[in-house]
Amino acid sequence: MPLPPPSCPEFPQPAAAGHSRPVDVGGMSSTPNASDVTTYGAAWLASAGRYPRSTLALWEERPDAPVVLPCGTAFDVVTAPAIFGRRMLDRLWEEGPGSGPVAEFRGRMLLFAAPGTAQRLPTLLEWEEWGADGREDCRTTAIPPLLCHGTGDAVTVPAPAGAACADRSGCRWLVAPDTRQPWLPGPEVLLWAAVRAARAALRISIFPPEDQGAKVYDVSRRR
Repeated sequence: MPLPPPSCPEFPQPAAAGHSRPVDVGGMSSTPNASDVTTYGAAWLASAGRYPRSTLALWEERPDAPVVLPCGTAFDVVTAPAIFGRRMLDRLWEEGPGSGPVAEFRGRMLLFAAPGTAQRLPTLLEWEEWGADGREDCRTTAIPPLLCHGTGDAVTVPAPAGAACADRSGCRWLVAPDTRQPWLPGPEVLLWAAVRAARAALRISIFPPEDQGAKVYDVSRRR
């Protein structure tokens, strides 16, 4: 694995994702999958809200229903334009430690991050963009505005059924949660991915990229 840049501390190691096979809940698969939330993953998502049992009951009855959940306790969420977010995700899986859960919603990529990331990441991005000597760095000005959602914010979470209802809801999972305690990247890891994605964007050919809509991320590779 390539070493992280000097401005990024050593990557934290994700927690092991091993778990037993639970019974299906409301049509949710118990087998880890790139687009379907497992029962354990659903329990983790529901724990973000004040009434997790009500959320789980809703999903038992309507596994195709997206819900709005608060940030700041179980997770923060960083969103980016879909194309740039895809580049960040590629960097995380190809060169970095992998990612936490990731979803797509109305043209933006939602990267689930460790609580506290929304407060810290904007400061790191501002510092990285201008550098230690106060001069603008052309390698990082290609980073589009990233929206950071933390305490006091809420996001729309895709339905547990995943791809089966993505066409109706306009949102889908790219890397669905599959454990009760998924590993979540912190602000330094997302900063590293954003800088790498911005640098890669400067080298993109004038030819259109190949279609990445069907790309699947192998969660078993998560380090």
